[in-house]
Amino acid sequence: PIAGRMLTRVVALWLLLSATVTMADEIFVAVAVAVAVAVAVASNFAGTLKTITKRFEAATGHKVHISVGATGKQYAQIRHGAPFDLFFAADSRRPELLESEGFTQPGSRFTYALGKLVLWSPLPAYVDPQGKILEQGDFKHLAMANPRLAPYGKATREVLQALGLWQRLQPRTVRGENIGQAFQFVKSGNAELGLVAWSQIKRAGPPAPGSHWAVPTLLYSPIEQQAVVLKPSKATREFAAFVRSNEVKALIRDSGYDLP
Repeated sequence: PIAGRMLTRVVALWLLLSATVTMADEIFVAVAVAVAVAVAVASNFAGTLKTITKRFEAATGHKVHISVGATGKQYAQIRHGAPFDLFFAADSRRPELLESEGFTQPGSRFTYALGKLVLWSPLPAYVDPQGKILEQGDFKHLAMANPRLAPYGKATREVLQALGLWQRLQPRTVRGENIGQAFQFVKSGNAELGLVAWSQIKRAGPPAPGSHWAVPTLLYSPIEQQAVVLKPSKATREFAAFVRSNEVKALIRDSGYDLP
């Protein structure tokens, strides 16, 4: 009887230990599968990327943390060791520089969208269909992104130079650090109109209220927006592949971008 009870206790202890090990393995697997991905993104693409992220998280269980800012500023942060896994820039120059400087995973750079510039005001019938208001209007403030930091700001400068208005409009321009701030200047009423991203007006639905002029793409250099993987992991590769899927490409197009 004593031997039988001891055997029973040994078996029970073995079963308990096995269950504990199994539970620990399951916990470990769960932790290993749920990986957090840190993404730096240009402000014009932030809203679209948040929608993409929700779909990706639901499909994979991974978590994505997004940091929004000006492309030029995020490029500098990455070069100084900012812990990002992927970078979605508003141009191709900064990803190319990071690639040439050895900050990226070889072969990971790709174009995810082509940006479009638009002159917009929340006031109905304020911006005419040909954009003549830039030359003839008596507006006080024109919002734009900083050309030194933001590719959309650089495109804005090219447009105004092509129209012969760059110097004349300097006293009336208000500059945001990025295109997101320029958009807020107009939306809040601090500027009557602004040159912003078409994606900020459209956002995968009917255009925002107001009036706008789609700036001819011949007036500015192509806004080729590229992404690059900075740190290798299964999760970052999966996210980059997800962005290039047909489902996400359709979403990007519906959000006001062209595709390469």
